Amino acid sequence: MKKFLVLLLALAMVVSLAACSKKEEKDIFAKSEGVMTYAQYDAANVDDPVTVETFVQDKQSWWDNKATIYTQDKDGAYFIYEMQCSEADYAKLVKGQKIRVKGFKADFQGEKEIADATFEILDGNYVAPATDVTSLLGKDELVKYQNRFAEFKGMTVAASKDADGNDAAFLYKWNGSGQEGDDLYFNVELNGNVYTFTVESYLCGKDTEVYKAVKELKIGEKIDLTGYLYWYDTVNPHIISVTAAK
Repeated sequence: MKKFLVLLLALAMVVSLAACSKKEEKDIFAKSEGVMTYAQYDAANVDDPVTVETFVQDKQSWWDNKATIYTQDKDGAYFIYEMQCSEADYAKLVKGQKIRVKGFKADFQGEKEIADATFEILDGNYVAPATDVTSLLGKDELVKYQNRFAEFKGMTVAASKDADGNDAAFLYKWNGSGQEGDDLYFNVELNGNVYTFTVESYLCGKDTEVYKAVKELKIGEKIDLTGYLYWYDTVNPHIISVTAAK
């Protein structure tokens, strides 16, 4: 009888913990009154006021009390451009931190973002896993994943043309006119199509591992990459990791 009661109590505890876990997950992603779902945000027109609750995934830059950050929830991602933010508050925007953002939907060369924004820090933490979008490259569906943390597998480094017209594995700036510390641009090929990826120097500067790794790339090398699915007229991911293809 005692053994039966012990087993019954243990089972009740497991069920209780599972219920708490589900409640926690629900609470983390629940939207407050007046807050948009990602689908509502996505459907909003440019210049419409928007309010979202989302989670910091990375920080690109801070200057003049303005912060530019990459954020995401379980349904989609939001690029927040030059949000009002003190330097002290910028330090609080750690990876995974939940925030409420109010601003206006904007479009910059096809990149959907939230501009003229303010924010509040909320309780909650979520770090998004990388979504493999390799098979979506070259397809219209890819834009639905804009700004998400994404991975690209089995890409082949393709030649770029430097400022002198020579083949190069990467360029400083888009046209090769830059220097150490500037953004890095490099081409990758998949199934006969070529795409331009970027190491955004404000996000990943010259002392970061990814910046150094891109400078070591060789044309024809196969690589795996992760980064944020940024847009500039077409897909132009901001890459934060480069490794040899597995």
